[in-house]
Amino acid sequence: MGRRQWLVDGNNVFGSRPDGWWNNRTRAAENLTEAVARWCLGHDDQVVLVFDQPVAPSVLQLAGGNLAVEAAPRRGRDAADHHLVNLAEAAVESAQEQGEPVDVVVVSSDKGLIRRLPDGVARMGVGEFRRLVSY
Repeated sequence: MGRRQWLVDGNNVFGSRPDGWWNNRTRAAENLTEAVARWCLGHDDQVVLVFDQPVAPSVLQLAGGNLAVEAAPRRGRDAADHHLVNLAEAAVESAQEQGEPVDVVVVSSDKGLIRRLPDGVARMGVGEFRRLVSY
């Protein structure tokens, strides 16, 4: 069996608390990415942190090891959500092609996104994820 894959709705996570993130989106994304990067040091699971465009280079450069940081491939409403759904669908298809169980977790509290995920994909709310990564 392969490693678990985590697909994280970055804007949904940092936007889940009214802590002033709207005053500096870049810093909010950096803080979240730094917390996720520290968490990634403790396991081998693959983690993809997806943000809406634009994503500052200072955020993208925090990727490495088992952490990928991506901007949604397009701008606009639900762009990151569409990308997360596409990533989840590709992961499910890959697991099925390899005859492996699906071991994908999407992190988001966005009900619209969650409804669109393929069968077999686990879901985790942002509150639980924030606790998990100490963010």
